[in-house]
Amino acid sequence: MADFAVPQSAGVGWDGVESTDARFLDPVGRVRQLPWGEAAREVVLEGCSPLAAFPVRPGRRVAPGWWWSATCGRLVAYGSGLMRTQVMLMDRDPGVVALACQPVELVWSERGTVVGHAPQVMTRLADGSGLLVDCVGREGPSARLAARAAVVAAAVRAVGWRYRLAGPADPVVVANVRWLAGYRHPRYGAGGCLSDVLGAFDRPRSAVEGVRSVGDPIAVWPVLFHALWHGLLQARLDVPLHERVLVSASLGEGCVG
Repeated sequence: MADFAVPQSAGVGWDGVESTDARFLDPVGRVRQLPWGEAAREVVLEGCSPLAAFPVRPGRRVAPGWWWSATCGRLVAYGSGLMRTQVMLMDRDPGVVALACQPVELVWSERGTVVGHAPQVMTRLADGSGLLVDCVGREGPSARLAARAAVVAAAVRAVGWRYRLAGPADPVVVANVRWLAGYRHPRYGAGGCLSDVLGAFDRPRSAVEGVRSVGDPIAVWPVLFHALWHGLLQARLDVPLHERVLVSASLGEGCVG
């Protein structure tokens, strides 16, 4: 599913980046508040802990948890299933160099009332800019989120960042990426087999054909999945993965599917 359109700010209670602050935790866990422009330029926000613990909501299928990020080489806390899915998808995006969940809250004033909003996911992009994301269900953003999203989007544009209202991703893509994520750890690329696997797909061929040409399938399949996760090899991810899926060497775009 595509992202939802971000509403345009009507300007009510917001007159530019100078009127917006950023609230975050410093390395020793103290809450700090700086002008948003200053924080975006000078603070490594993706290295900050979540501003608050993610609550456990009875009856929900997915509780808060931790995602081991191949991008960051560490655990990233998440608060919901939607957040976990976005973190997973961004973790294999070659344009993302770091990510975190709710490390910063933007604070501004509306009609004399202080309003704050902490986007659910933040990523640092390869060009040095940032991307803030809120995860939205199929029904779209609530009126409250839409109003706050308009202000956040305007504030991040002012510092050269981006903001997204991310709708649910294609379930087939999510299922395939979730499978590949099980092989994202560097240990699956160790041992000298990786170069043989990459060489086996210097021309497009079925996954099983290439795997069998390298050696014992039990040892080779995890390496193939590791290469697909990291974009070293490519295959379509908008159709279910199976042993006959066509795999080829990456053409340099660094992504699969």
